[in-house]
Amino acid sequence: MFDLEMTESIAEVANIAGLWDFDLQAIFLLFLRFTVNLVVTVGIIRFFYYPRSKRRDYFFSFILTSSTIFMLLFLLDSVQIQIGFALGLFAIFGILRYRTDTLPVREMTYLFMIIGISVINALLKHIGYATLVATNFIFIVVTWGMESPYFLKHVSSKSIIYEKIELIKPEKRKELIEDLKERTGIEIDRVEIGSIDFLRDTAILRVYYKSDEFESADQNTSKKFRDRS
Repeated sequence: MFDLEMTESIAEVANIAGLWDFDLQAIFLLFLRFTVNLVVTVGIIRFFYYPRSKRRDYFFSFILTSSTIFMLLFLLDSVQIQIGFALGLFAIFGILRYRTDTLPVREMTYLFMIIGISVINALLKHIGYATLVATNFIFIVVTWGMESPYFLKHVSSKSIIYEKIELIKPEKRKELIEDLKERTGIEIDRVEIGSIDFLRDTAILRVYYKSDEFESADQNTSKKFRDRS
């Protein structure tokens, strides 16, 4: 009798407030919305961001950040989370900076976007699925348009330590560009002259050229070209 009463008491405590009730509809809604959010974010990062940057570390961070924010907001919404708290959380993650390195502009933009997508997919439960799909589709189309070379040409740049200092004069700009084209094999659009070292007869140039592959500013490498003669 004692064991039976204790077992019943434990069962009542364990099931307090219906915590163990199996709500099939709520579970289905959770998995459905999470799947939509995951497919959209993975698709955007995998097919638009990753092919140009080849950064697996950011790929990892973007997907887990998106999944974490979605789960957090989706579950907190069940206890009547205030919209101000959601926007505050959005702002906190929006200005996030990694301790080891500052996020480049492109990575920061993608992070901001996937946070927005996750917030929308988690909180907007009153709208129909057609509107939700259309909203995510708009994000995909806009991202594709911005990354497409048909809409906007990507201009890459490199810093070069240049030793033919006599060619940096304004009247010899064409000769400078032709020399750089011949020695680098790059179709250069324009050249900017940075610092000049007259003691070493060198100048730091930044060359700009159109490229099909994205190169972020922090990935630019300095190259030193010397006359072989």
